[in-house]
Amino acid sequence: MIKKATSILLVASILFSQISNAYNDPKNYQEVELQSLDELMTLFKKHKYTSKDWQNGSREVPRLTFEGVSETWKTTSSHIPVQQKKQVFFRLMAPLVLMSNENILAERKIVKSADASSLALLAIAKKYHVIKGTSENLTKEQRQRLLEKVDIMPPSLALAQAAEESGWATSRFTKEGNAFFGQWDFSGKSMVPKQQRKELGNYGLARFDSPLGSVEGYMFNINTTSAYQKLRSLRAQLRQDNKAITGLELAGTLDKYSERGQAYIDSIRSMIRYNKLQDVDEAYLSDTILIKLVSKN
Repeated sequence: MIKKATSILLVASILFSQISNAYNDPKNYQEVELQSLDELMTLFKKHKYTSKDWQNGSREVPRLTFEGVSETWKTTSSHIPVQQKKQVFFRLMAPLVLMSNENILAERKIVKSADASSLALLAIAKKYHVIKGTSENLTKEQRQRLLEKVDIMPPSLALAQAAEESGWATSRFTKEGNAFFGQWDFSGKSMVPKQQRKELGNYGLARFDSPLGSVEGYMFNINTTSAYQKLRSLRAQLRQDNKAITGLELAGTLDKYSERGQAYIDSIRSMIRYNKLQDVDEAYLSDTILIKLVSKN
């Protein structure tokens, strides 16, 4: 039993380090230095990732990551047209959402097809809190529960929430700790709000090493926390009925994401509709090499 449990932990370590290894191996990415917004817009144009391309029906999204919110973004974003600010935000965040979903779908494939005793399957089940690391095979009921958890988030919903929670990447928490989704953290290592509500305990906003880490953390939070069981149940039902998993549909389950309740749901749905984010639910990643955007010193 001890040997198998150790093996599960080893497989988990290998499985869940693959993403970071791939993104940090220089052979797997191209680093592009930028020093202005104009250079970023030129990059978008080069990869046919512009509003014009989108209006012409293109739904291909290049694989882009970035290291964090720049020191000047808050000032810059307040001096450019609102539409351009939104385009920059959505076009930088969409690849992160799609890459996070891609990795979840890779896990889901294992959950659907792996043998009940597969170490890879058991590692995923442990990660998503379906098992505690026992040596027993995964039961049919446990696999079903795991499938309900290991699933994508509609890009339209993730983008709308990121914009809402980060103030279009202008909040101090986003700048200081890549906190795009306002996730709470009670570990004591969080970023403490200026007006912390003591009755809620020693909480703060969770920090992340990168914007991509923030997106992955958000999806894992939605996929594992009891507060979002309604979302997971609805998503599973949509899959069973062969219906599209859309942001507008799932947004209706997020009454516990914010103290604003229904007002928050209405705001997210309005954000999706007004910015036509439903189209991003049809987007897909290009087969090109990952591009890491870095600021010039």
